[in-house]
Amino acid sequence: MIPVCRIEDLPIGESVRIEIDEVTPAIAVFHTDEGLYAVDDLCSHQDASLSEGWVEGCFVECPLHAALFDLRTGAPSCLPARRPVRTHEVSVLEGMVHVRPAVREEAVA
Repeated sequence: MIPVCRIEDLPIGESVRIEIDEVTPAIAVFHTDEGLYAVDDLCSHQDASLSEGWVEGCFVECPLHAALFDLRTGAPSCLPARRPVRTHEVSVLEGMVHVRPAVREEAVA
């Protein structure tokens, strides 16, 4: 698990972007009315940071072309995005938000 921030430093409706290393894609962590969620920060449609998008309920709207992603599943709910973004496990331990990055699927040759 990777520590992100203290829960009180991530108000409801806000997000934070974390970078782990040079090979792991950045992750956006969102605090919604329904809970905490984490997805890959990069929109699956085009290069845009989802952590800079708008959160409503359990959805984030991409700031570039308004594609909506369900933070619970990573699935897009409208065009222009067609592919989901990867989701990650989030937990709070002793007031600290942690993320467990999902295992990357290796490309099949």
